[in-house]
Amino acid sequence: EFEYVSKWVIVATGENAEPLIPEIQGIEKFQGKLVHTSLYKSGAEFRNQRVLVVGCGNSGMEVCLDLCRFNAHPHMVVRNSVHVLPREMFGLSTFGVAMALLKWFPLRLVDKFLLLVANLILGNTDRLGLRRPKTGPIELKNATGKTPVLDVGALSLIKSGKIKVMEGVKEITRKGAKFLDGQEKEFDSIILATGYKSNVPFWLKNCEFFSDDGMPKTPFPNGWKGGKGLYAVGFTRRGILGTASDAIKVAKDIADGQWRRTSS
Repeated sequence: EFEYVSKWVIVATGENAEPLIPEIQGIEKFQGKLVHTSLYKSGAEFRNQRVLVVGCGNSGMEVCLDLCRFNAHPHMVVRNSVHVLPREMFGLSTFGVAMALLKWFPLRLVDKFLLLVANLILGNTDRLGLRRPKTGPIELKNATGKTPVLDVGALSLIKSGKIKVMEGVKEITRKGAKFLDGQEKEFDSIILATGYKSNVPFWLKNCEFFSDDGMPKTPFPNGWKGGKGLYAVGFTRRGILGTASDAIKVAKDIADGQWRRTSS
């Protein structure tokens, strides 16, 4: 064992450090293959299978698309509302367009523009079982960390019926799943596209700076500095821009503190 002593500790493991495994009734009974997307490699492993994909974020959509390439039959669980946006707008990345507009226009106006263009390009996703949240995509991302889904081709397969959209799972059975709408189906495999979480509570004990969910108790933009030389980077729920903001503040704070010590 090694013990390192330092004036400063920067927690930079981030908000997506380990797979989030949901608690679903009966999941331990399932006799088929059960895997999280963190271990997913290729749809070739699920060729011609009936596959339940739990989760409809970017990873869930991309897994369903990949499964279709290998003649699998994906059923995607959509429990909550979700924003689906086109990958590109006017030949530019949707994210790039949003960031450029935010420099000149209010956030809610940018959100309205993104949704207007998304509806023109993709159509009404509510009809496909993909209900849009009432809060706009960028505002929702800033408030909750929930990233909009960028369509890379899965939406057309949902429209054609190759990807089935299912309501929330009520219970996992030995051979499949029961759903909230009363349906029951059999599956060969289940893929958990349920995202990731912070792992800070498992290794940083007795720390008042972080909450039980592994996130700083003080929200962005002030959640980067704790006490006694403790800092956090990458826990903003705002992607790389939030991480960059924290990193600059942490570096400056440490540098200023060191300068004060050497000059005194």
